[in-house]
Amino acid sequence: MRALVTNDDGIDSPGLAALTRLAVAAGLDVVVAAPAVQSSGASAAITAVREEGRTVIERHELADHPQLPAWGVRAQPGHIVVAALTGWLDPAPDLVLSGINRGANVGRAVLHSGTVGAVLTAAVHDVRGLAVSLDVALHPTGDRHWDAADDVFPRVLELLLDASPGTSLSLNVPDRPAAEHRELRHARLAEFGAVQARVDEVGDGSLRLGEIEVGTEPEEDTDGALLAAGHPTLTALRSVAEDEGRLVPDWLAHAERVRA
Repeated sequence: MRALVTNDDGIDSPGLAALTRLAVAAGLDVVVAAPAVQSSGASAAITAVREEGRTVIERHELADHPQLPAWGVRAQPGHIVVAALTGWLDPAPDLVLSGINRGANVGRAVLHSGTVGAVLTAAVHDVRGLAVSLDVALHPTGDRHWDAADDVFPRVLELLLDASPGTSLSLNVPDRPAAEHRELRHARLAEFGAVQARVDEVGDGSLRLGEIEVGTEPEEDTDGALLAAGHPTLTALRSVAEDEGRLVPDWLAHAERVRA
């Protein structure tokens, strides 16, 4: 099975190296394509840097896996996934693995994540995807535990491969040694997320956005709460779909009466 490994932290990020290692160890046919520069917050955008209408792609040698095909792409992760699934890579990937992201992707704020956006883009093409994120604090100290997903990744990958086409899973792991992890838990999304954007400065014709950690405690049994308690968490996400329950015939009839 061919797996595309991508991320939104960039081709040289330690998280990408860690996820590539896990994919290779799982026996997957791995190809790596990730943004040439940091692209966090890209959601499912398909924007790119183009020269004469062409997306710029550069071959890249991975330090730990120099034998693998790898590219740094001057584009957002969603763009990379679309290209990989619609003619760039031959054969096209059967699976998209995204991460390991530097920072948790929890709550409804996953909407903004390029790591998550990559797998939701894959789902639009009926391709399975897994986003993996490490719960790194906004201003961390000490070393990161990029091997924290090692124990749970094989089990989650097995679940994903047994799932229906287009399944999107989001795995978050605590930034601590695996021996200190509690059991893997299924989790619903928290109301928002761990980090929130805000306007730090308003200038003459400009704005500057910054990030702050959300100060409120997440609701019980949500991904944010379980992750903070030391549990790796797994959440199935749904890509774009119609919400038939939002519009009902009575509403439509009322709208027609108001317009008349």
